Amino acid sequence: MHHAPALRVALIGYSFMGRIHAQAWQTAPRFFDVSAEVDLVVGRDAAAVEKFAHTFDIPRWSTDWREAIADPDIDAIDICVPGDLHAEISDAALAAGKHVLCEKPLANSLGEAQAMAAVAAEARANGVQSMVGFSYRGAPALGAMRRLIADGRIGTIRHIRATYLQDWIVDEQFPLVWRLQREKAGSGALGDIGAHIIDLAAFLTGQRLAGVSALTETFVRERPLVASSGSLAAVAGAGTGAVDVDDAAVFIARTEGGALATFEATRFAAGRKNAIRIEINGSRGSVAFDFERMNEFEFHDHTLPGAEAGFRRILATEPEHPYLEAWWPPGHGLGYEHTFTHEVVEFARAVAAGTAPSPSYEDGLYVQRVLDAVERSAAAGAGWVDIPLAG
Repeated sequence: MHHAPALRVALIGYSFMGRIHAQAWQTAPRFFDVSAEVDLVVGRDAAAVEKFAHTFDIPRWSTDWREAIADPDIDAIDICVPGDLHAEISDAALAAGKHVLCEKPLANSLGEAQAMAAVAAEARANGVQSMVGFSYRGAPALGAMRRLIADGRIGTIRHIRATYLQDWIVDEQFPLVWRLQREKAGSGALGDIGAHIIDLAAFLTGQRLAGVSALTETFVRERPLVASSGSLAAVAGAGTGAVDVDDAAVFIARTEGGALATFEATRFAAGRKNAIRIEINGSRGSVAFDFERMNEFEFHDHTLPGAEAGFRRILATEPEHPYLEAWWPPGHGLGYEHTFTHEVVEFARAVAAGTAPSPSYEDGLYVQRVLDAVERSAAAGAGWVDIPLAG
């Protein structure tokens, strides 16, 4: 049998996102019709990146991402580092003819995202592809919801209601990790988790936000400096530093189609670990998804007689549901890590076919426009800010 040559990937970053991307790349060819492998991993700490390479059976490692981009054996770059490094790595990789998968949010500012999207568009014209890692699109239940909406089953969309709640920094003594520093992260809960629900709303409905009114808050403005940190934890050291990103963001919005929307993203919802919920109400029905029950969603068909209408649970584990043809028998659910496997499958398939993958850098730029509008609205005391759909 003839096999297409494997897409050879350099993974930039080895912490939380690096670990799950490494697993995704190793899993994808075992279940889907893609040929890909991580050939090189890059990180700044030589001992840590070498250990990571051995753990994931990656043959080569480096402490300089520029080596990965210059390497003729590398076809694609997977960027899993803080946002302040995205633009430089992505632009250099695309200019060198390497395909790029970049973690979200695309950049730390709107201007930076606009420049990155322009570079990506030029590269795409030369056959070099790029994609932003909005992993939750890979949940089969959300893909099934999207199909229902696209088929008109809930009619004209009236409301979008989305929340993303976490509690990992409720402790005021939790250290000042990079996600709490604007220079590295760009924003706080807004860009880290709010970006996901902004993207999901557009992914599910096909409508983008036309304007917002927002509030943000930083509840703990000073935190201990970091003595040491790992992929999911950190230890406090001596001294303190300022938190200069938001801890929470709430905003209302109107879509380009006239629907009303509400969004909330916070890291201060005590008891909520990774609670994503999105509900969409239309003229003919409603759909709702809760990530804590990620293998199912709810559907209400409002065209049925009242005596038999109501929300019903749909278990999204049938082979007809997105991605499920490759996995387990019906009723055998998937987990968080599978969304990343589906993400790299989409990327690898698009690269192999020479087509633009989705979500694109333009999708990432749209989300960045919303993030920018939310911050400008909050700075103006929740004043209404229009969001241009281009430019």
